[in-house]
Amino acid sequence: MTISVLGAGAFGTALAISLSQKTPLQLWARSSEHVQEMSRDHENKSRLPDRPFPAALAVTPDIDRAAEADVLLLAVPMQQLRSFLQEHREALDGKTLVACCKGMDLTSGKGPLEVIADSLPGARTALLTGPSFARDIAAGLPTGLTLACADDDLGRQVQEALSTPVLRLYRSDDVVGATLGGALKNVIAIACGAAMGAGLGESARAAVLTRGFAEMQRLALHKGANPNTLAGLSGFGDLVLTCTSAQSRNYRLGLSLGKAEAFDDKITVEGAATARAADALAREEGLDMPITSAVAGLVEKRLDVRQAMHDLLSRSLKEE
Repeated sequence: MTISVLGAGAFGTALAISLSQKTPLQLWARSSEHVQEMSRDHENKSRLPDRPFPAALAVTPDIDRAAEADVLLLAVPMQQLRSFLQEHREALDGKTLVACCKGMDLTSGKGPLEVIADSLPGARTALLTGPSFARDIAAGLPTGLTLACADDDLGRQVQEALSTPVLRLYRSDDVVGATLGGALKNVIAIACGAAMGAGLGESARAAVLTRGFAEMQRLALHKGANPNTLAGLSGFGDLVLTCTSAQSRNYRLGLSLGKAEAFDDKITVEGAATARAADALAREEGLDMPITSAVAGLVEKRLDVRQAMHDLLSRSLKEE
């Protein structure tokens, strides 16, 4: 199967570097200037520096040309996915699309595959998610990911196409669980970063991570997910990675919030919008998700870390 990666951010570039060592592929970028720079430098200096492109990786600004591939990896930010699909509807409808973004659409509360279904009902879809940093994938370090697909035959084909000796994909048919695991872990990572940034310590972070995982399970099971999915790579695995490493943009945002420092608003942090969407959904569904609610308050600047922590610690005592 031929492959194209649509989106030349850090993660899309990393996937293109990794997979082009197995098969020739195209990396699409919106900006012709960016394409020229990558073609000249044989790397993506602005998004993933010091990771040279293999010879089999070609870059293009032509969406129609890139969309000729059998499998298209959509490596665009979650909050831009709907507009991207609508803009390129003619090129993408009816194609096999693998969403590589994590989060919930702020306007609708939907995950990436639901957004694709709304915009391109003729597309065949899958979700690639799990614990991974772009620099690790681009460096060829061993990485395990979840490929969630409701169509088992399609899932098997895409799993085979995207797996390499160091990029191992595990297949799942639980699209709901994989989607919510990948989305909600970013919210908890912001909370963990805030705890560390405020100097609350490793024990506090462990408590936030654990109780945050309970919230992830609560919402996912309410929406019909398989509990085993949340215990896997797309849930617990991604949660642990994102809540413990400064490579995570969500964790770094939390650190800044905890320290009351400015954060670069040019950096895409999917957990900020997802916290607001998940908090709204939890309230609508009558679910208790206090950490998610606190993070929504932090990113909306309704709360500071001290107030958020006071609100969490003053809740009524309960059984675990």
